[in-house]
Amino acid sequence: MERARFAHQVAEKRRLIKQYKMERERQQKLEEEEEIKRLRKELIPKAQLMPYFDRPFVPRRSKKQPTVPREPKFCIPRHKTIKCCRMSCNDMSGPSRLQHLPSSVEKAEALYQQRGQLKEEQLMKKIQKLVGEEEKLRMPIAQGLPWTTDEPKCLIKPPVKKNTIPIDLKLHSDIRVVERARFAHQVAEKGRLIKQYKMERDRQQKLEEEEEIKRLRKELIPKAQLMPYFDRPFVP
Repeated sequence: MERARFAHQVAEKRRLIKQYKMERERQQKLEEEEEIKRLRKELIPKAQLMPYFDRPFVPRRSKKQPTVPREPKFCIPRHKTIKCCRMSCNDMSGPSRLQHLPSSVEKAEALYQQRGQLKEEQLMKKIQKLVGEEEKLRMPIAQGLPWTTDEPKCLIKPPVKKNTIPIDLKLHSDIRVVERARFAHQVAEKGRLIKQYKMERDRQQKLEEEEEIKRLRKELIPKAQLMPYFDRPFVP
């Protein structure tokens, strides 16, 4: 009974898996067909609009003013500005003062140089730190000496475990043989009934075909038509 139930569950599971695979393949096939249809629609060349012959194209010149290039202005934070020497207006005249004042480009270059030096110093410090850590890891650590010089004592061995005695296994082979024979008999009986049903169906189909052929042959035989009534002619 359990074997039959298990076989039924396996067959049902296989049927569901097969049905799921067929449904998935069908959905995939439909998606591929939709994609092919969409690509074919995209490949169809579209007709271009005809030009307006009554209104020909005339290029016009733009009325916008041309863009004038400007000198870039660097935005430098206040806390990073370079302190320049303050000179009084009495010491320097107008043109000489303008020559000695640093421009925005010079300020930016000085700031970039200062930042690059700081980055280089930080990188060197980081490299030195990594090298020192690697040297510390390479130094071998000596193992400490024992606290006593006494000889070690031999430990007592644990008790030996007894050998496991095997137990006779109770196999249900006889019951399984009977169930298997019953199942094989049911399968054979089912196959025989299916074969007998197919033979009976073929015989019935053959008889129906023979009856149809006889009826068609009877219809093909020419029959004599009735003579008209000469004393009562047909008047439409």
